[in-house]
Amino acid sequence: MVNQIVLVGRIARAPEVRTTETGKKYASLTLAVPRAYKNVNGEYDTDFLDCTLWTQVAESTSEYCSTGDMIGVKGRVQNRIIESPDGTKRRKTEIVAERVTFLTSNPNRKRDEIDSDEEPDEEAD
Repeated sequence: MVNQIVLVGRIARAPEVRTTETGKKYASLTLAVPRAYKNVNGEYDTDFLDCTLWTQVAESTSEYCSTGDMIGVKGRVQNRIIESPDGTKRRKTEIVAERVTFLTSNPNRKRDEIDSDEEPDEEAD
């Protein structure tokens, strides 16, 4: 079985780097990915996908990318159960990025591709 996804889109919500209770860094961002076909109105719909990035991938993407930049993401789909303060539980589907490729030109960028060398053993908020 394989759980792998490859996406190319624009950053709709800039990466926010946070730290877990154990000191591991992670970032969350929203990726806007247009569909390859038109809807009944003749327009292209866009999916907004929540992505979680860990360690060096999180830090580099946060440092070198901002809203509107185009990136490529290779990772896996993950489901989690989120409990709200009122006790309501809901399922959250997210993309856990293992590799991010920067596709927007930026002269200040040091590297064009960042790989994750660690498997997260904790879950992000």
